[in-house]
Amino acid sequence: MTQIGTLGPAGTYSHRAASRLDDDIRFYDGVPEIADAVERGDVDRGVVPVENSIEGSVNATLDVLVEYDLYVVGEVVVDVEHAILAQDEGFEVVASHPQALAQCRGYLREKYPDAELRSVSSTAAGVEEAREDDDVAAIAHPSLADDTVGALDESVQDADGNSTRFVVLAREPTDGGDKASIVVYPGADRPGLLYDILGVFKERGVNLTRIESRPSKRELGDYVFHIDFEGGETEEILCALDEHTDWVEFLGSYDRVG
Repeated sequence: MTQIGTLGPAGTYSHRAASRLDDDIRFYDGVPEIADAVERGDVDRGVVPVENSIEGSVNATLDVLVEYDLYVVGEVVVDVEHAILAQDEGFEVVASHPQALAQCRGYLREKYPDAELRSVSSTAAGVEEAREDDDVAAIAHPSLADDTVGALDESVQDADGNSTRFVVLAREPTDGGDKASIVVYPGADRPGLLYDILGVFKERGVNLTRIESRPSKRELGDYVFHIDFEGGETEEILCALDEHTDWVEFLGSYDRVG
């Protein structure tokens, strides 16, 4: 049995994603804590959110991909349906994960303009607060409704087709897969730098599925690039990128799970 670390408590979207890998799941409060647990060997795999179709990338995950010596060995995509859960309509606070609050900001502004929005560690943590305090409502999956909190309204996200992509972290890479992820640090800025990097993929007919910049944390205006791409000759691409950049970090080649 494979032990999985993910964001808790039970009932989070991370929990739903992790359950596609195994039932032996250990919960943590944050993405860095999950990465720590995988790196130490406390769990075999970590499942962390990396990208949402409405709100974009999860920066905490992008940062641990650079800061920890871990590999991406799979991805899981989970459809997201948010409901507003409360003991009754008399709440004054809406608690949920910051990404969930952001995915429902239009709905909340229209329906509950005076409610205080409170960020908590997960959607399920918001439901726990709502169960303990009738002044609090939660944004979470409707399946978390029970005898204490009911779903006052469902499908409250601002856009249809809301989904979150999770990546599976491990200490060792897999042999290969349909997609690969890398991090590129260009080093000194110069005209045509991004053109040269993208040209490596164009020349080989390799399709990029995602590219995003994150601060390198060295100085203002200095960035690393997170790049996902389909198949292709990974080793050849890494060697070609070395000619144009300061360093390239291979994060893994992997398939979708479940």
